[in-house]
Amino acid sequence: MTKRQIAYLACTAAVVVSGVGAAAPSADSRTVHRVNPGESIQKAVNTAKPGDVIVLSPGTYHESVSITVSGLTLRGAGARSTVIVPDAASAAGTCAEAGNGICVTGTESKPVEKVTVRSLTLRGFKKNGLWATGTDRLRVERVTSEKNGQWGMSQERSVRGVFRHDTVEANGDAGLFLGNTVDAEAGAFDAQAVISHNRLLGNRIGLTVRRLRDVAVDHNEATGNCAAMMLVGDENKPRPGALNVRHNYVHDNNKYCAATARLPYLQGSGIVLTGVEDSLVARNIVVDNVGKAPMSGGIVFAKNFKGALNQRNEIRNNLVMGNGTADLARQDTGKGNTFRNNRCAVSAPAGMC
Repeated sequence: MTKRQIAYLACTAAVVVSGVGAAAPSADSRTVHRVNPGESIQKAVNTAKPGDVIVLSPGTYHESVSITVSGLTLRGAGARSTVIVPDAASAAGTCAEAGNGICVTGTESKPVEKVTVRSLTLRGFKKNGLWATGTDRLRVERVTSEKNGQWGMSQERSVRGVFRHDTVEANGDAGLFLGNTVDAEAGAFDAQAVISHNRLLGNRIGLTVRRLRDVAVDHNEATGNCAAMMLVGDENKPRPGALNVRHNYVHDNNKYCAATARLPYLQGSGIVLTGVEDSLVARNIVVDNVGKAPMSGGIVFAKNFKGALNQRNEIRNNLVMGNGTADLARQDTGKGNTFRNNRCAVSAPAGMC
């Protein structure tokens, strides 16, 4: 071995020993914070660093939780075992004051990234079980959100969110709500969101996707709602659309919900599109959604209250049977929509089955 080779090996060894240039710490170096009933989840969140995991033991926790740290995982022991409910004695903190259970909050210039909420229940909050704004790659998995005043789970101003294997039940408005923004008029953006393998049960609306593009909605079950799924746009540009709705089981959404300032009364609506474009609704089972409301029916192209038309949408290979007013209903005059290879009995106007 030459002197030059010996010198190179010596320098390499020195670098490794000193840690300079060494590989980044592995996932095993992350800190796990364990919280038991009666202890503060928020305290653990406040001390956590990116990559840390907060593990909740089985039991009931009386508080709201605000997450502003990227890379954090909040994990319960299972939706039946770990339950978060409001604290009747105190509403300190902006998340609690707003009536929400878990808040994941970032900004447009500095989004909160890669937060995961998993395996717990959120119940009985005045507004939303989970509220997220300014997030990137939020994951909500195996979470139950039930009996909340407005939305079970909601997200705005966010991209690449994943909602999978969740249950949203008996919430005052939508079980799952994804929108561009809730407090301003704006055009749609590419959310790149995934809504998959969820159960949407007994809400006013099972799922609302409002003023977004590039959202996948697949393998969900929606039943017992007034309306199962509402895909909503308006006159703002860019136009909402490029939605992919496939392999969902939408049945018996026959609950009655009274009219609001924005919508007529709801009952018996399966999949409703209003003011969206360039979307695919395929290989869904949409059956036994019965009602006589303005948007009742299996798959419905509804009139938009801002006058925006459904355009260039493809409805194909769906089983749509036993729905009250019509299995397929087209109520607006949008162009370029196609209906093919659907198994259905009644359409309005006739000829789409």
